[in-house]
Amino acid sequence: MSGGVTSEVREFNLILDVSLRIGEVLLSSGAGAADVIASMQAVARRLGVRRPEVDVTFTQVSMSYSYDPAQMPLTLVRRVTHRDIYYDHLTRVNQLVLDIVAGRVDLAGARSQMSTIVSTPHSLPRWAVTVASGAMCGSVAVFLGGGAAVAVVAFLAGAAIDRVMWLLQRLRLPGFYVQVAGGAVATLFAAVAAASGLKVDPSLVVTASIMMLLAGIGLMGALQDAVTGFYVTATARMMEALLATAGILAGVSGGLGVAALLGLDIGYLEPGRTGWEGLPVLALGSAACAGAFAVSAYAPWRVVAPIAAIALVAAGLDRIVSNIGVSRPWGTAVAALFIGLVAYSVSGRVKVPPLVIVVPAAVPLLPGLAIYRGLALMTQGTEASSSAGLLAMMTAASVAIALAAGVILGEWVAQPLKREARRLETRLAGPRLVGPLKSGLRSRRERTAG
Repeated sequence: MSGGVTSEVREFNLILDVSLRIGEVLLSSGAGAADVIASMQAVARRLGVRRPEVDVTFTQVSMSYSYDPAQMPLTLVRRVTHRDIYYDHLTRVNQLVLDIVAGRVDLAGARSQMSTIVSTPHSLPRWAVTVASGAMCGSVAVFLGGGAAVAVVAFLAGAAIDRVMWLLQRLRLPGFYVQVAGGAVATLFAAVAAASGLKVDPSLVVTASIMMLLAGIGLMGALQDAVTGFYVTATARMMEALLATAGILAGVSGGLGVAALLGLDIGYLEPGRTGWEGLPVLALGSAACAGAFAVSAYAPWRVVAPIAAIALVAAGLDRIVSNIGVSRPWGTAVAALFIGLVAYSVSGRVKVPPLVIVVPAAVPLLPGLAIYRGLALMTQGTEASSSAGLLAMMTAASVAIALAAGVILGEWVAQPLKREARRLETRLAGPRLVGPLKSGLRSRRERTAG
């Protein structure tokens, strides 16, 4: 093999490597498989690799390129082992993708910037994330009708759960056991609050405290992948969501056992107990919940207020549509459509990918509580509880489908697709929540005119 060919192959390897590293960050941050593939292919094309083969599964991204039919194709694989949501890294990687596609960053610059992004500390100290997690649980307690006492206990429980999860994740404990520990902590806080004489509903305390653990986000991501045709990744995400919720259920059961051993009488704990407040409180609580979640996920500060405002309006739409006699999924679909429509234009103004706005704004609408309630009722063993649990699970699935479909449709309607972008969208299956709308390559007519 000549030196020129060796140099060319080396450059191809570097292009595939930086594309894979971009895909790894996007996938671990919750981006859909279609968005990950679109971003990786756009970056590779712009840097000089035409028509690479990209494959995305739940645990790895791979890329293959045949530069010479007489030679073995180049194939690189990266495993995705950590799935913590870091929206500051996601935002910077998304901007890097846009800069590469626009021709503002070359291969060397892309590799340098990727190394800087993944090694740069987060924009917030860890204690701020703990406070935000507690604030998220406290705001959930408010719009669920728990009152001030439940909100305070939920805030403390949420902060404690965050610290416990952070410690266990540093010890590399599998996610299922982390969820078990979180559910146990929530139950113990409820038991202590009930035993101390506070006038709180232990069921509401547990419900509000486990909101940060619930798997609604994973279920919505799974359905987004299913809608866009990535069924293997969708199935894996759905299994992870159900396993995470089962972990919470096991933790709550274990917490009840520990409370009984300590002599703390918590009484009957109703799974997923809620007591929805009026529209103004619901809207304000949803805004606080979405904003707190955005902070806990390291979203840039400039986008927190828009997220809270969008969540406020979306929660109001959900309640209004549901109150006129339409089923809950239709109210959620209308709210999700609004989120999808607004997120695209707002994301351009605050310079973040739409995903950073969509997910936090949709958190108050997620069906995690219905999943938890359904699984809890189905484990009680009676025919009535099993029927109620199955109904709750079907409702959760309907709400998740409505959320995913509404957001995707909203983005599809909102994005002003030009001819080149429309061709790219047709090839890459769906509207983008992350990544470029254009491939960065000029059409033949544009090249001729230039």
